[in-house]
Amino acid sequence: MARVTGALLTELPGTALRVVRVGGTVLGYALVFGPGALGARMRRRPWKRAGTCLSGLLTSLGPSYIKIGQLLSTRRDLLPARVCTELGRLTDATPPPRRALLESAVRAAYGDRKWPFAEFGWTPVATGSIATVHVAVTLDGRQVAVKVRRPGIGKVMRRDFRLTALAMGAMQRLPQLKSMPFKVMHAQVGGAILRQLDFDAERTALGSLHANLREFPWIRIPAPLLDLCTEDVLVMEYVEGLACTAPEQFSATARRAAARRVMSAVYEMLFVDGLVHCDLHPGNLYIQDDGALVILDAGFVIKLSERVRASFGDFFINMAMGNGPLCAEIIIESAASIAEGCDLGGFRAELAALVTESAGVRSSEFSLAKFAGRLFDIQRRFGLYPVPEFAFPLLSLLVVEGIVQGLDPKLDFQAEAMPILRRRNMPRVALGS
Repeated sequence: MARVTGALLTELPGTALRVVRVGGTVLGYALVFGPGALGARMRRRPWKRAGTCLSGLLTSLGPSYIKIGQLLSTRRDLLPARVCTELGRLTDATPPPRRALLESAVRAAYGDRKWPFAEFGWTPVATGSIATVHVAVTLDGRQVAVKVRRPGIGKVMRRDFRLTALAMGAMQRLPQLKSMPFKVMHAQVGGAILRQLDFDAERTALGSLHANLREFPWIRIPAPLLDLCTEDVLVMEYVEGLACTAPEQFSATARRAAARRVMSAVYEMLFVDGLVHCDLHPGNLYIQDDGALVILDAGFVIKLSERVRASFGDFFINMAMGNGPLCAEIIIESAASIAEGCDLGGFRAELAALVTESAGVRSSEFSLAKFAGRLFDIQRRFGLYPVPEFAFPLLSLLVVEGIVQGLDPKLDFQAEAMPILRRRNMPRVALGS
């Protein structure tokens, strides 16, 4: 806490202005929506507008808070399902910076180096809260995609990170909240958000994804052009013909093949490599006419610790096999914190019942989102909180579930994972059982 406070003091003027803006926005929302929330609480009823209000507030606060909201939408162990649903609708699409700012930022990124582009499209082809993407042509005639970090966004997000660290530290001191792992969650979730500012890390992640998935010839990941990348600009191969294609434009056979390819790629990341792309929405995952998958934007790629990778794999395979008791033990052993007086026996019984019930349904009726929601609800009620890092594998699966269900509603998520799970070392499950 002292280090965070010291960092705030060194940037006092900018931080003070940010505090005023954030505080003013929060106060405005409190004045508008506070009476309704208070009335619902007095009537002991859920406030139906909680999710909408929180989503609007985070959008008004800016990119740091939008990213936090997107991640919190997966934490149904901490928040009610209706709130998570609203947060899941958050989008980070914002208007692009003025051309003058963009051009100044890109030219400054190359400094005294020779300008490397024969042509540069200053109108972005994609716009996010952290960066914009442009099409350019290099001096030697190669068409490339250029990702440009928004000018000044780094300072804003780092200040927000320090402010939220202070807020979560204060919340941790409240008696009714002391069992919740706010500090750990902030360090890991906030750290994942800040890493999206690091184009060096993204360039490395692109290279690692290339290497890890090279055995799949039907996966295409644009390679970075190392000699043209800078701290603020990421230059990659340009992939032709990308378009958000509706599933109905493919044949039934092609849709089924594409669905299995998507899941094979995601499961390889989760259970074998431990390097997980957590943002495979339709803007970052494309299916080409020849059936190839194109994966873009490695800004939100997380390296799982070996402990989390192994625990998540063990949980998933035992869930598929209907081994509820072992699933419960894995969750308990990997928990970040367990509330004082937690009824572990009751938790084991409820989780075992959920796993048994889910293992018995037909593949077309299994919903990962519903399963995760019920799992998180059980954890919240018993006061057993998983490590925040556990949210990233689930986030990856939940993001792609909608795409896969649109391609092949009958795909068996659990069965598709088994061949990959069997290839890794799993000492905690009897595969022959």
